[in-house]
Amino acid sequence: MPSPTTIRTLSATRLDIPLLTPFGIAGGAQDVARNLLVTLELADGTRGYGEAAPFPAFNGESQASALAAIEAARPLVEGADVRAWRPVAARLRASIGAAGSARCAIETAMLDALTRRAGMPLYVFFGGAGHTLETDMTITTGSVEQASIAALEILARGIKVIKVKVGAGELALDLARLVAIHAVAPDAPLILDGNGGMRAHIALELMAALHMQNIRPVLLEQPVPADDWEGMGQLARWGGAPLAADETASSAANVLRIAAERAAHVVNIKLQKAGVVEALDIAAICRAAGLRLMIGGMVESMLSMTMSAHFAAGLGGFEFVDLDTPMFMAENPFEGGFQQQGAHLDLSGIAAGHGVRPR
Repeated sequence: MPSPTTIRTLSATRLDIPLLTPFGIAGGAQDVARNLLVTLELADGTRGYGEAAPFPAFNGESQASALAAIEAARPLVEGADVRAWRPVAARLRASIGAAGSARCAIETAMLDALTRRAGMPLYVFFGGAGHTLETDMTITTGSVEQASIAALEILARGIKVIKVKVGAGELALDLARLVAIHAVAPDAPLILDGNGGMRAHIALELMAALHMQNIRPVLLEQPVPADDWEGMGQLARWGGAPLAADETASSAANVLRIAAERAAHVVNIKLQKAGVVEALDIAAICRAAGLRLMIGGMVESMLSMTMSAHFAAGLGGFEFVDLDTPMFMAENPFEGGFQQQGAHLDLSGIAAGHGVRPR
């Protein structure tokens, strides 16, 4: 007889969720979240759920490639004991290491099943440092007028921190958009996110122009391509704002290099980039190296965003929180998850697991 905690089945289905407006970054836009729902069932019938949220414009992952990776991983997962979640995650890293969203979905489902069975919410499992967070909200790429309207809508939601996607067009357009946002939201802290779409000298020009306008962003996130280590180093030294690594911080090994080269001040941890277990390693490296912490995500539904909220609240110490993508979705195919009021995300009502189930 198998143990009640043996993983009996692992399955994945397409999860296509339309967006209210296209989510545009420097590398492209997405009008539908083409994600995957992963369901893992234990021998005793306990189910855990995970989500893969590939974003081709971010790192080239697609729904099809993530699905193929999950199918390839099934023999490594089915028949394993969910209590051995770290050894299973190590096997996933060795076999489908490049498929971060697939690893994230499987590891999320494992930890959800484990903690549902134990009657423990995941924020407690991750350390119990807290159960609340305050998120920003993003203004995606677009026109000056769209940026101004979006800023007013964000403030109307009760959200104070505004994140702005830059680097998709000319520097003059980015500057005009940011000036327009500041005009209608002068007290809102601004995070600029280039998603690797700029060169270091252009990012420095933009920051200098903003300073001339007395606009001082609280964070400059990944303005240059992931492999532009020289550019990251220049911006960390001379950018005029704390520099966050996102695409560059795609693995624990890269974060070690960031720490060694002082190539950023902040690391944006996204569970979808490398899975939950490697994200724990990344957080540990950041703490040891004195790198500040940010939690973010791809274009994720309430399921994956809630998992990230558990991770950040449970570990504690995350200064920047970017868990806003459920607000961009036209429908919510799930029940449960964090409770949101304005910018305030609250996990205290979740009794076990991540607390999200398909409707």
